[in-house]
Amino acid sequence: MGNNLDALTTVFTEFYYWVTVVFMFLIHVGFCMYEVGASRRRNHMHTLMKNTMVIPLVTITFYFFGWWIYWALPNGPGITGGLVDASANAANSPTMATHLGDRITGVFWAAFLLFSWTAASIVSGGAIERIRSSAFWIHAVLIGSVFWIIDASWGWHSGGWMVQLLGYHDAYASGVIHAIAGGYALGVLCVLGPRLGKFAADGTPRDIPPHNPWLVTIGIFLIYTGFWGFYAACNVPAISPEAIGGLITGETWTATNIYLSPTTLGAITFNFLMSLSGGMLAAYIISKGDSFWTYSGGLAGIIGASAGNDLYHPIQAMFIGAFVVVIVYKMHFWVERKFKIDDAVGAVAVHGYAGFLGVVIAGFMLWGQPSSPYADYAVITPWGQLAGAIIMFGVLGFLPAYLISKAMNSMGILRIPAKVEIEGLDHHSELAYQAAVADVIAAENAIAQKL
Repeated sequence: MGNNLDALTTVFTEFYYWVTVVFMFLIHVGFCMYEVGASRRRNHMHTLMKNTMVIPLVTITFYFFGWWIYWALPNGPGITGGLVDASANAANSPTMATHLGDRITGVFWAAFLLFSWTAASIVSGGAIERIRSSAFWIHAVLIGSVFWIIDASWGWHSGGWMVQLLGYHDAYASGVIHAIAGGYALGVLCVLGPRLGKFAADGTPRDIPPHNPWLVTIGIFLIYTGFWGFYAACNVPAISPEAIGGLITGETWTATNIYLSPTTLGAITFNFLMSLSGGMLAAYIISKGDSFWTYSGGLAGIIGASAGNDLYHPIQAMFIGAFVVVIVYKMHFWVERKFKIDDAVGAVAVHGYAGFLGVVIAGFMLWGQPSSPYADYAVITPWGQLAGAIIMFGVLGFLPAYLISKAMNSMGILRIPAKVEIEGLDHHSELAYQAAVADVIAAENAIAQKL
């Protein structure tokens, strides 16, 4: 490790990312509780199993090829350069194993992996109660280990072509995770169709309230907690200014955002809590005290401010969070009525619309600011951010999800049969359970008769 300072920095960084990953695990716990609470009783186990299986499927695929994609594709390839040699991050590399000489790769990989789980879970929530588990798991692998990590390589990498050419700035992933996952969810829902009975004969949407609002509430608060850890995981905890170069430098070691521009945990703590609070207050008012939308609005407020929360003033973060919530709340119900989109938990609105708006708003609020510490990179502009938001939400999110879902639907493997949906996706499991219990009771009665 060279000297004592290098050793302390390495060990601290290793522990820092490990702690953030543990906190981020709560996001997935929260999503599981949130989705089960939002689904009806007859679909609980299907909803839970669908989302929990994201963990092994996305973890394994992200290990084998997702992590390599991030390091191999920052140039496009073919936009600012060719394919980057990412062999050190391939599954067969020594650094992707037990390795005393590299203490950071494992925990840094895990932080990105938890982002992958989050992207897949966002898609999961919108499609509950009618998508086949196998179809969702294919989508989970594609969004979690392919599409979102491509957009991270392009726009969430210190050398990504979008940062270089567009001045793209998305410090805490308004677009890189939330807009793409919301757009992907919308692409799936357009093909999947609404739950049976969601719309009346005249097209009026019916409300299907959460089965367990307490579980939904606790789930969202766990997502808040994990999201706070996510913010910390988006930072590099300690780096020397000499290692960065360019225009944005300092006199002491510093934390940086993902683009290697200096920031602090204090800054993102102010802005995380202020955008959360602005979003909750606005959602409470606009929804007239609806608990589901009040808590979801807090999440949308954070997402709406996340693109620029390394640079916003806390009061700016609060007002941006509030403004975004009002827009996405109205958009959710307009899209539902106009296009008959049944987004069961508001995932497209809370993540997709809020993430898209957050990226665009950052273009106006941070207009002219450097996008990175490198002097020859484009500065932040409204048009650069708008182009980035369209790439995230539409090109890498909505479009592939829509086309893949159309292909699945044509093969009859996207949606569960209507009879199963009416009976409940847990129906056959419940029958098997009842039969097993009946066998046990019969055996007990037979034994009792002999006593």
